[in-house]
Amino acid sequence: MGGSRVSGCRLPVGPARRSEGGATIRVLIVDDHVLFAEAIGAALHEAGMSVCAAVTNGRDAIAYLETDQADVVLMDIGLPDRSGLAVGREILERWPETRLLAVTALDDARAVDEALEAGFRGYLTKDTPVSRFITSLEAVVGGQVVLPHRLVSAVHRRGSSDGIALLVSQLTTREREVLSLLVEGADGGTIARRLGISRNTVRTHVQSILTKLQVHSRLEAATMAVRHHLVPLPSSATARYASGPPSAAAG
Repeated sequence: MGGSRVSGCRLPVGPARRSEGGATIRVLIVDDHVLFAEAIGAALHEAGMSVCAAVTNGRDAIAYLETDQADVVLMDIGLPDRSGLAVGREILERWPETRLLAVTALDDARAVDEALEAGFRGYLTKDTPVSRFITSLEAVVGGQVVLPHRLVSAVHRRGSSDGIALLVSQLTTREREVLSLLVEGADGGTIARRLGISRNTVRTHVQSILTKLQVHSRLEAATMAVRHHLVPLPSSATARYASGPPSAAAG
């Protein structure tokens, strides 16, 4: 297969996937693990995205963005010359529209907090399945925040206001209305009647809420809403959810 060599990585070239607006999704990989960068670059190419470059340090990442642009930057936070978080902060200061996605071997809720506080739109560990990398990139391009599911609960427990604010900011006005009714304990039929929409539409909104808040059940979404005052709360809500987080099997 043909390709272009950038900072030691052989990157395939070919047709690239386009975003909703019709522009090619361009990805800059910043990682000093060359084999990992090549593997991810090949997977993104197979998924129809364009890997515009792969560099191995923060200096080269900044230099690339001074001459070209990328829709998403996959940033290893453990770079050889400086912290990837510091590089990310500089990128966002100079090019605030850039979407940054932290990629690291660290499975640490503190690192998630730091990445979100720095302005990254997500955090993925290097053992993430390739399919998850692809969907995460698509989600970030679509304006969502992505986090490892196994670390989301830890971020919530730590009370990371920046992280929660980012997740909540993705909710539409209608989704907030649905979330308010979930807090009240309303079922799908009640929500449909109250909002004048179909039950199928309710299910679509609920699934979107779960995805954006990165929780697994309606009860988890409602509990998160109460604890962090995400929606106006009815008088009965605090008592209903005050006993503690729901079990993983709650639905």
